[in-house]
Amino acid sequence: MTTTAAVDTVVGATSKKVRRRTVAQAIIEYLQVQYSERDGERRRLIPGMYGIFGHGNSVGVAQGIDEYGVDFPHFAGKNEQSMVHAAIGYAKATNRAATLACTASAGPGSTNMISGAATATTNRLPVLLLPADIINNRKGDPVLQQIEHPVERDVSANDAFRPVSRYFDRITTPSQLLVTLPEAMRVLTDPVDTGAVVVCLPQDIQGEAYDFPEEFFSPRVWPIRRRPAAREEIRDAIEIIRRAQRPVFIAGGGVRYSDAADELARLSADFGIPVTETYAGKGMGPISDLNLGGLGVDGTIGANRIAGRADCVISVGSRLQDFITASHSLFENPDVQLVHFNVSSFDAHKMGSYPVVGDAKLSLTALHEGLTAAAYQSAGGYRDEIASARRATADTLGHDLEDIPGEKMSQAQVIDVLNKHTGADDALVLGSGGVVGGVHKAWDTSNGTKVLSEYANSCMGHELPAGLGYRFARPEASGDVFVLIGDGTYYMQPTELITAVQEHKKITVVVIDNSGHQCIWPLQVAKGGPGHEFGTQLRERSAETGRLDGAVVPVDIAANAASMGAVSWSTTTIEEFRAALEDARGVQDRPAVVVAHVEPWRYLTGSGAFWDVGAAMTSERPETLEGGRQHREGRERQRYYGPTIAPGSEV
Repeated sequence: MTTTAAVDTVVGATSKKVRRRTVAQAIIEYLQVQYSERDGERRRLIPGMYGIFGHGNSVGVAQGIDEYGVDFPHFAGKNEQSMVHAAIGYAKATNRAATLACTASAGPGSTNMISGAATATTNRLPVLLLPADIINNRKGDPVLQQIEHPVERDVSANDAFRPVSRYFDRITTPSQLLVTLPEAMRVLTDPVDTGAVVVCLPQDIQGEAYDFPEEFFSPRVWPIRRRPAAREEIRDAIEIIRRAQRPVFIAGGGVRYSDAADELARLSADFGIPVTETYAGKGMGPISDLNLGGLGVDGTIGANRIAGRADCVISVGSRLQDFITASHSLFENPDVQLVHFNVSSFDAHKMGSYPVVGDAKLSLTALHEGLTAAAYQSAGGYRDEIASARRATADTLGHDLEDIPGEKMSQAQVIDVLNKHTGADDALVLGSGGVVGGVHKAWDTSNGTKVLSEYANSCMGHELPAGLGYRFARPEASGDVFVLIGDGTYYMQPTELITAVQEHKKITVVVIDNSGHQCIWPLQVAKGGPGHEFGTQLRERSAETGRLDGAVVPVDIAANAASMGAVSWSTTTIEEFRAALEDARGVQDRPAVVVAHVEPWRYLTGSGAFWDVGAAMTSERPETLEGGRQHREGRERQRYYGPTIAPGSEV
């Protein structure tokens, strides 16, 4: 730590020690002595900072890190959005017990972080953002990159962070830090409130000096508490579940962040309750014949079949996103009851669920005790139904993995080979597109690979920097960090490969190249008819049509990655892809990129679940009208889920 230069200052008749620092210097010194503690494990809450420096922060925050960041490494991001995604990956790797700070220059540098902030907040993941802001004193207005509002003069571009933040403030005087920084740490470590914390730093204020109380820089521990649910909520939930014959669990990300997978597995095994998984909960279900896999629009046929018939849906730590609930159409049993265990009251009350608000690990332990005391078991024959559903899933996947003469390898086959290549020491990072759906449907989690999907915001470009952030958080891990993306995502944000080279960090990026945003193609075809897909292909503009339906644009992604310092391979067959993965294992201290050229229009078999989108309800094309008609039929399956009332509490 920095040697402090405390001085005695006399205030009235009292002498107190103060530390004279600029705002930026004080932030850096403060962050270096903040710790989190979870289940007895203590660590630095903010162990470093990503930053791209421009005029808005190079003589403020950058100066503070340079002089006072003795134990505070700076990571040189290449894109501001990517910096935030790296911090998200760091937070996931530490189970939300630590994250990175991110700083950017004023104007577009800072607003580039907004998508990352939205991704963090929707996923309930902590990140600390320190965007530079316009000059506070206004003597030179309008300054470079200032957006002028003709009525609200105190508004800047950074106000756009407000709707995507869990905490927002703008420092207009140095003494604000005494209140703002502790509040920021509180939100970062609160399992309910956590998300993007944004503290805007006007350029001139960063360099303002102030006599901060020496106590402000004392080390502080922020405990991440496990808060138990109310006994009455546990009691009522037990009674609701006890009356069910065919209950089903939904394992969400809250199972992961509460370390409650073992408790969920014990409940499933002891009472015969199958488990389905959300994207964030992938891998949190038990390794048993009661795990039905992914649920919802991208889910398995077996999971959706059982969930559709269930008389009690028990959600644990989920946002109940539309992809999971099939836009509120999946749970078809007219008498279904919903119970939701969640640390957030906001989420626990969704879809009329009976809410159990508290830590998942504690709640599931209490649920097990109650169901044991009640001698509960699911219905006779239910295990046979579950086994039949699992066979249907396996048969469908077997068909999807078949070779088709005359076609390239499929995306499903690439996922299957990668699945078999990874193990319990490895991690897989995902974020958007068809690869997320493929993994949700087809990935076998019994190999123990940690699967980290970002599908709350489905932000293209998240994956590669998030994989690097994960590696920063776990540099000692013996396994590899795999990033699975499509070519569309690669084109958006590949430049953190350069940061990985700078930092000598190994991540393995698998790029599925199908020459376009092909996961959108089947949606357009389903709603508009064959031949009416638009704007999703990587094609040249045709001289004949004037549209982008000419020849496919040839892009050598492997060569591009190599130009940034990565070791790369380009593969066109399963055998080549498998060999490239083996070779990539041997790469040390730099990123590896494996490109898999796949059949563009071959996907896994659909689940049959409905997903509500803005399909065209009028058109001059008969096939588009038919797509709209079918979509209206799908909307008829949506339903209102009335509130689940605990027995004995009816009015």
